Amino acid sequence: MRNFKNYDIWKLSHQLTLDIYSVTKDFPNSEKYQIISQMQRAAYSIPSNISEGCGRKSDKDFNRFLQIALGSAHELEYFVLLSKDLNFINEETYTILDEKINNLKKRIYSLSQKL
Repeated sequence: MRNFKNYDIWKLSHQLTLDIYSVTKDFPNSEKYQIISQMQRAAYSIPSNISEGCGRKSDKDFNRFLQIALGSAHELEYFVLLSKDLNFINEETYTILDEKINNLKKRIYSLSQKL
């Protein structure tokens, strides 16, 4: 059985989730049940799917959960862009988060290809 805490992609995705929670705390209250909850869900879906996949017996099963995590990363990428366009985050914050998300996507994809 794999230990999810040993994977860099899990560590990066966990930190990204913490970053998203930090950023969204400053969003308008009217977005509490809208974009805030969607962004947070997409963010924590990434490390939670990596974690769940690590508990599976086969590489094929693990890869399936990596694909789900990758989909959530794509979804989060859009929410970050939307947040910038709605002026909930500034350009600098957008750039930092977008770079983190795209780095994570590349790493998840790379691991997936190796399985």
